[in-house]
Amino acid sequence: MSLNHDASYKYLFSAPEMVRDLINGFIPDPWLQSLDYATLEKVPGSYVTDDLRHRSDDVVWRVKVGGDWVYLYLLLEFQSKVDKFMAVRMMVYTGLLYQDLIKRGEILKDGRLPPVLPIVLYNGAPRWNAATEIADLIPAVPGLVAQFRPQMQYLLIDEGAYSEGHLASLQNLVAAVFRIEHPSTPESIRELIGLLEIWLIDRPELKRMFAVWIRATLMRRSEYTVVLPDVQNLKELNMALAERLVEWAAAYKAKGMQEGVAEGVAQGLQQGMQQGIQQGVQQGIQQGVQQGLQQGVQQGEALALQKLLSRRFGALSPEMTAQIASASREQIETWFDKAIDARQLGNVFGSTT
Repeated sequence: MSLNHDASYKYLFSAPEMVRDLINGFIPDPWLQSLDYATLEKVPGSYVTDDLRHRSDDVVWRVKVGGDWVYLYLLLEFQSKVDKFMAVRMMVYTGLLYQDLIKRGEILKDGRLPPVLPIVLYNGAPRWNAATEIADLIPAVPGLVAQFRPQMQYLLIDEGAYSEGHLASLQNLVAAVFRIEHPSTPESIRELIGLLEIWLIDRPELKRMFAVWIRATLMRRSEYTVVLPDVQNLKELNMALAERLVEWAAAYKAKGMQEGVAEGVAQGLQQGMQQGIQQGVQQGIQQGVQQGLQQGVQQGEALALQKLLSRRFGALSPEMTAQIASASREQIETWFDKAIDARQLGNVFGSTT
């Protein structure tokens, strides 16, 4: 099965277990977590927007509260860029959902509309900074008009806001999705696949769905640069990854170093240019740029190592950061290799920590 980026998530979240774990693991609301998610039912999402395009692939669920239904509207947009006007979109989609419920006669016994929880899942690299309340997008004015400024919020779940340590502490399918999306190392994905095999031992269809989704996720990520065969289950996927682990780890390290070096070189060049300009002669500028390049490469590799360690083990102490900054390039590369597979920080530095 060939799945694009957005469709692969909607495919995965078509399983009720994913909705249950999303709420229980990432929405700290006792009332929501007390509901009986064995009653989850998927609702057709056949709404029509103003440009007449069907949104039949939206993910809409309902769950019973007593004898009534609560609708949970999950908009899975998984884009790399923050959408400034997501609050407007969520208001429109919620309105379309209500129109559809009215048309089908699925309203409450007293004639009112059922409650809706609009949720946005975001997996981009920068932290989400767009308004989650539509009123924040509209300037306040005095007088009568102020009473009619629309108000509606959506619930944002930002994958990157959760630490690896917190996610690893949860036996939760959605936490596993977040960790696979932002793995600390290539080997960690194989460990997660092993956990999913155990958690889903009685759910072969969901195992297959995870295998398809993980393969699609890895194949689209440029830092892995591996080609994986079609697989039907998690066991086949794990075997395919094992055969490519060495190649994959090398690509993972190279990308991390490349990003760090690029950032460090940019900083070093700027410092070198400033130093050369201060000296006031062409020779000084050339010497400053050369020194900046050398310094930038060193700083970049140190920065790449710091990012990897922080991602895997949490914030580094000032002493450890200083130790990395003063180390030689050879020592940094040695530590980087160890950091890819280390299970704890002490395994990277040994007695030096």
